[in-house]
Amino acid sequence: MKTDRTAASEEPGQRPTSSSSEHLLPSNLHEAAEYDIFNEPYLVNAGTSWAWIPDQRDHDLQVKASNYGRLTSGPQRRPRWMMVSNDGLNDEKNMNSVRRSRCARLGLGTLIFLGIIQLFSVFSGLLIVFVPDGIHRIIDKWGQIGHIGQGLSSWPTDFSRGILPVPCHSHNDYWRRVPLYSAIEAGCISVEADVWLFGEQLYVGHSLASLTPNRTLASLYVDPLVSILEKQNPTTNFHPDGNSSHHGVFDTDPEQPLTLLIDFKTSGSALFPYVVSSLEPLRSRGYLTHHNGTQIVNRPIIVVGTGNTPFNLVNSNVSNPYQDIFFDAPLDAMWEGVPGEKAPATPKPEPPLYGSDIDASMPELTAAEQQQSAASDDKGQGKSGAPESPDAYTTENSFYASVSFTQAIGHVLSGKLSEPQMALIRGHIRGAHRRGLKVRYWELPFWPIGLRNFIWDVLVKEGVDILNVDDLKAATKKDWTNRTGWWS
Repeated sequence: MKTDRTAASEEPGQRPTSSSSEHLLPSNLHEAAEYDIFNEPYLVNAGTSWAWIPDQRDHDLQVKASNYGRLTSGPQRRPRWMMVSNDGLNDEKNMNSVRRSRCARLGLGTLIFLGIIQLFSVFSGLLIVFVPDGIHRIIDKWGQIGHIGQGLSSWPTDFSRGILPVPCHSHNDYWRRVPLYSAIEAGCISVEADVWLFGEQLYVGHSLASLTPNRTLASLYVDPLVSILEKQNPTTNFHPDGNSSHHGVFDTDPEQPLTLLIDFKTSGSALFPYVVSSLEPLRSRGYLTHHNGTQIVNRPIIVVGTGNTPFNLVNSNVSNPYQDIFFDAPLDAMWEGVPGEKAPATPKPEPPLYGSDIDASMPELTAAEQQQSAASDDKGQGKSGAPESPDAYTTENSFYASVSFTQAIGHVLSGKLSEPQMALIRGHIRGAHRRGLKVRYWELPFWPIGLRNFIWDVLVKEGVDILNVDDLKAATKKDWTNRTGWWS
């Protein structure tokens, strides 16, 4: 039986009684749609009973229901299919969770999409590598037998093709796995050989313990240089007089000479004539830079004596008749300031070095040995047979002006060069360049790498002509010019 709709109605927000089993039912799906029941829950299960959550739409819903005349007798209740379980109390949290889940899925989908694009790019690159297109196939196979350019990929002077010379000195070059060639491959324009005299042979090595019968100045440097330069100066139908060109070791810059720095490890006066004689294969072919009495004649190789090399023998037309061995002058003796500038204090001297480099294998000299060394004038780089005045060093007898960085400038303890240290460096460079000599500091800091790079960068910017390096790749690639961190 139908009841009066007015009697059955309740005020909006009225709590339904749990004893009633009657509920509001739509007569069909069209009426169900009118209730707007699919958008928002209105009843919440509170344990064993249902709690009514009132709002304006409850009232509107009841009005709609009464107008349709579908209310039953007894307290009004929402249809069971409009009821939401007790979890509805956390609907807002649940909706937030859903939103976060959707965002996570969206982000994950975006990453997957970008990953697919990246993989496609990688596979496309690999496809070009393994299945090159026309131009790449030609370049990869060009000059090979049976391919385009067969027989055209080489030329007589391609020994150092593509290598650009870099102003660096290969320190202790003989220690490298491939002496001389490794330095040329890196682009270094200067190499170093430590030479010892035993009998009448010149052996190359860092210490007495490292010497072997077959590692000589001739086998490691003189003979390979002759071979390289003959290849760079070929005799052909187009070039009938090969030796007249005097091209250097670098095909990209044939006028760039290579400096061979010979470090005299034993008595300089005894070594000197043997060094002069050992250079004859290069000299006879016209490959040695020399002074002809009036001017410097540039050639592919410059020979410089350091260590115990005596200046008085280098500067003599008797002992150095061809004037093709030059001196490594003492840079610290050449400091010159700007007008009015006083010379800064030099660092406290440290224990003397053996030759031009630290040699841990050499024992300290006894008093008798020191007296003998002083008598023989074997005093180390730039000191043996030295003149009274630094003005005696000119381009006619000297090429480098060198000094130990640690001895002359000092340690870089704070990670920065102090003002007095910068004044010393600038004064050294100023004095050497006035004499036409090339500035070289040896015993540079090599660790930490950042400090080493900082020192390299400062020296190059200040005008040092050549870097004394052990790490050829780092020096020639010039990655050290982009400095970051403490030393930037």
